[in-house]
Amino acid sequence: MTDRALVVVRAGALTTVQDEGRPGHAHLGVPRSGALDAPTAALANRLVGNPPAAAVLETTVNGCALRPRSTVTVAVAGAPCPVTVDGRPAAWGTAVHVPAGALLEVGTVVSGVRGYVAVSGGIAVEPVLGSRSTDLLSGLGPPPLTDGTVLPLGVPGGVHARVDVAPQPAPPAELVLRVSLGPRDDWFTREALDTFTSRAYRVSPASNRIGLRTEGPTLERARPGELPSEGMVLGAVQVPPDGRPVVFLADHPTTGGYPVIAVVSTRDLPIAAQAAPGTPVRFVAVGRR
Repeated sequence: MTDRALVVVRAGALTTVQDEGRPGHAHLGVPRSGALDAPTAALANRLVGNPPAAAVLETTVNGCALRPRSTVTVAVAGAPCPVTVDGRPAAWGTAVHVPAGALLEVGTVVSGVRGYVAVSGGIAVEPVLGSRSTDLLSGLGPPPLTDGTVLPLGVPGGVHARVDVAPQPAPPAELVLRVSLGPRDDWFTREALDTFTSRAYRVSPASNRIGLRTEGPTLERARPGELPSEGMVLGAVQVPPDGRPVVFLADHPTTGGYPVIAVVSTRDLPIAAQAAPGTPVRFVAVGRR
């Protein structure tokens, strides 16, 4: 039994292993996957001395609890939350020393949705197609964590950052998504396009790693029927029959038959990972595809 491991004491609502994902396999029907808030995952790695591509844990809303079998350095970033080590308050957003056998508790978020837990050496589960990421759609990678899961750790290779707190963007009070219209905006009426780019939506509680679902005004189609399935990209805004836009995130399907009215700028997708249900959403057209 190796002592370079983490024992999951409390898995939380949804905690998964994530890294930079597995791009380049869409032709095989394999999504990119990877951390939804990739800049924050990279920051957490940097704080503990890992390379940006090291695997981290992505938590959802109520965090997790972990017990390392050896002394480790840990950083918790992303959605602000309380952090404790053996019941004593520890710092969020910076490197924390966790002794062997101590209980690291990552608590419920104060705001936002997803937290990122980086551990010195990285999470060393077996890679699949070059990535350690959990893909909820295809089932590739390790399954979502459950209580009692034991996660192997890599060997630390760098010196952790010595900062009090690393600056991070706050979770959005309003999510503004810049979009390029198309390729199927001609499937919608002019009134629908005006509604899409001028009216406010809200993040739906049904959102997940596959897509950010919205609540709000419906978008009327200009033509009946359905498209043959075609390729889908990260950030595609697909409109299902209920008329409410869905923004495809990291675990999105690689093909789909509902029309894509627009595609979100990839620069705006990380902050979408932190938009809690009920957050207002605005789509701002900045061009065409």
